[in-house]
Amino acid sequence: MSFDELLKDLQGQKTMQQDPDHVSLDELFNETFMRKHSGFTSFGDFLEKGNFQAQTQEDIQNIPDELFDRHVDRETDFADWKSMLDAATTNHAGKQ
Repeated sequence: MSFDELLKDLQGQKTMQQDPDHVSLDELFNETFMRKHSGFTSFGDFLEKGNFQAQTQEDIQNIPDELFDRHVDRETDFADWKSMLDAATTNHAGKQ
């Protein structure tokens, strides 16, 4: 799953057809994953805690990497966003 696909999902833009390779953010960062790696039950709550307004792909792209990485480091057991995304992707792939 590409980062762009994650961003589209985050803003609620889903394709008309179900792509079997597409995984929603809710599924990727599910409650079990978020509880295990953070103090949050949802990815939305995690974003809200950091005061990130993530309604569109552009909003996500406008978040400075340094700020988002710092939020991930502070609020999860990951050092940065890439580590968190990679772990969630690997975790999800292992369940299939």
